[in-house]
Amino acid sequence: MATSADAAVLVGLGSDHDLPVVTQAAQEASAHGRPLHLLHTFDWHAAFSADTVAAPRDHAEDLITRGAQLAHGIEPGLTVRGEIVEGGMLPILIRRSEAAFLLAVGDSGMAGSGKCIPSDTSAVQLAARAGCPLLVVRQEQPPPGPVLVGVDGSPSSTLALEWAFECAARRCTRLLALRVVEPDEDTDMVTDQLTEVVTRFSTRRTDVETECRVIRGDPGQVLVDVSRSAQVALVAARGDEPGRAMLGAVAQSMLYHSPAPVIVVRGLAEAPLTGPDAHPNRDQRP
Repeated sequence: MATSADAAVLVGLGSDHDLPVVTQAAQEASAHGRPLHLLHTFDWHAAFSADTVAAPRDHAEDLITRGAQLAHGIEPGLTVRGEIVEGGMLPILIRRSEAAFLLAVGDSGMAGSGKCIPSDTSAVQLAARAGCPLLVVRQEQPPPGPVLVGVDGSPSSTLALEWAFECAARRCTRLLALRVVEPDEDTDMVTDQLTEVVTRFSTRRTDVETECRVIRGDPGQVLVDVSRSAQVALVAARGDEPGRAMLGAVAQSMLYHSPAPVIVVRGLAEAPLTGPDAHPNRDQRP
């Protein structure tokens, strides 16, 4: 999936509950030198069933206006575009994600709800089907902790690690790379492997302080537990194990249970991670 160098951070703005998404998406867009694109979908059938046809449209325009004002209040120099599109939010976001740098949405009430969230929830479907990385924003603000990334040795998790380095650099914070191992695995060997791959990227990003940690246990549960002190957690959409669905078990655990914002890294592009100051040797991004 190729995106242009000026591809935007795309926000699915469905209602007032999604305004916290705008806050974090604006910060991401500014940090990576990208424009912000606020998208709201409009249903004419619902409009005709309302008290007045104009009221739902007026509300949609007001929502976009308030979202743009909020974004400019956080990042005054940010380029913000707003758009109202007729149709369903999920299929439109999936289609638009093919040309986006990052897609940001709310978590559909998953984190901390203690409820069984259906797999057709928008955030879950987008994590499985979007054409670019997906940022899932929680209602609660995260702590000022590290950028956490789960690394399992697969190529897809290495791409997540690359993205995590950029996130940590843009946030001026440290990176915590976490590998979870089975009880019978050699932790010393795995630690050496993790350190080697992290070092490979740290030579490009010498401004990022890194920590490598290897822990025994269930990968999903360990990552959720560690994410409680992270400002954002990154995970690949799926590992490379045969028979996996489009969204792996670890990514699902993080989406459902992590209290931190989660970036599910998926999709490939030839465009650089950042704007004009991108690393000169980079020709792909996760």
